[in-house]
Amino acid sequence: MIKNKRCIVFGGAGSIGSELARQLSLNNKVYVVDQNESGLFDIVDELKGKNVWGRVGDIRDYKTVHDIFDDFKPQIVVNCAAYKHVPLMEYTPLEAIQTNVLGHYNLVHVAKTWECLEKFVFVSTDKAVSSNSIMGATKRLGEIITVNQGKGFMAVRFGNVMNSRGSLLTIWQRQIDKGEKLTVTDERMERYMMTIPEAVGLIIEAIQEANGGEIFCLDMGNRVNIKELALGILQKAGKPPEINIVGLRPGETLTEELMSIEEKSRAIKRNNFWIIKKND
Repeated sequence: MIKNKRCIVFGGAGSIGSELARQLSLNNKVYVVDQNESGLFDIVDELKGKNVWGRVGDIRDYKTVHDIFDDFKPQIVVNCAAYKHVPLMEYTPLEAIQTNVLGHYNLVHVAKTWECLEKFVFVSTDKAVSSNSIMGATKRLGEIITVNQGKGFMAVRFGNVMNSRGSLLTIWQRQIDKGEKLTVTDERMERYMMTIPEAVGLIIEAIQEANGGEIFCLDMGNRVNIKELALGILQKAGKPPEINIVGLRPGETLTEELMSIEEKSRAIKRNNFWIIKKND
């Protein structure tokens, strides 16, 4: 449904960014930006023959961001670029702030100067709701920066994305391949789970439906118990039901929420999505 637009995907070499580039490239011109040179090369090479270009660059660098906008003059911008691993960011909070907050602010600040811009999407996480971690807090700041820009600026909030790079399922698959026990943080831990196509569908839905100032959340039903999920995967793989309880790491919580109590009071349901309007 998105056609004949100039689109930039920041963090386009990642799991979600690369799938978004694939889908947008069917009917649009796409500029993929990432500081991961090898990953960027792979996605651009995969999509050669389509209107896709790659640019190595870091959103922390204001001049780089300005040059990218000047070169491509985008109509649609999606920021998937972020540090996302909770325990790592607990040990390096400045890195999380510089990328997830200041780098994102660079994009927003430059985007506001271009009249051709139609939609700007910030990719966030359910960890932004409680902000118990450095990563979650930086993502919440990113949401606030975005929705306060008004028309055309919106955020999407994800649960755990299965099979994304560094996700729980990819870690478990590596452990199964090595004949190791599956690691589970806590028997009580629960998470909302979604697939990469569901995540990308949420982004595209936001681009099409949002006016500005909204946060979009996919209705993911009930949370999944991580221990039960691990045991189910072991059973399916024909492996003995052996798991290793490792305990909570810095910044981790047993459960997560898609919306705060206050956000639930003003959220509206549309199809499979919750839309949180800006609180004026």
